Amino acid sequence: MSNQPISLARALSSFDALWSPRIVTHVNDYDVRIAKVEGEHVWHVHDDTDEFFLVLDGELRISLREAGGERTVRLPKGAVFTVPAGTEHKPSAPSGAAILLFEPTGTPTVGDRHEEVPAHVDATTGHALDA
Repeated sequence: MSNQPISLARALSSFDALWSPRIVTHVNDYDVRIAKVEGEHVWHVHDDTDEFFLVLDGELRISLREAGGERTVRLPKGAVFTVPAGTEHKPSAPSGAAILLFEPTGTPTVGDRHEEVPAHVDATTGHALDA
């Protein structure tokens, strides 16, 4: 871990892969990750941990399946949202977005349970596979 300031813009410019978060730093036992996203991710759930989202650029939508039904939250640039542990959710960004995630170290991007993962995504990590 660096003891120097980290430029999120520089970190984001260092990769192009979508839905493939990169760790920029750690806070205690948590990873601070950044990702470029566009289109839809998969429905998934993190059984034992919340998932924190901060939109750095663009707009992120998060569909949620809750006891009262399904709903979608829209997060413009600068907005934050925490998906509670055990809540099935599906992030999407029709026009693309850059996001920051805060999760316990080792948390898989596709959660503990998820719908079928597309062939271009590693089902263990949730990261995009190089073409």
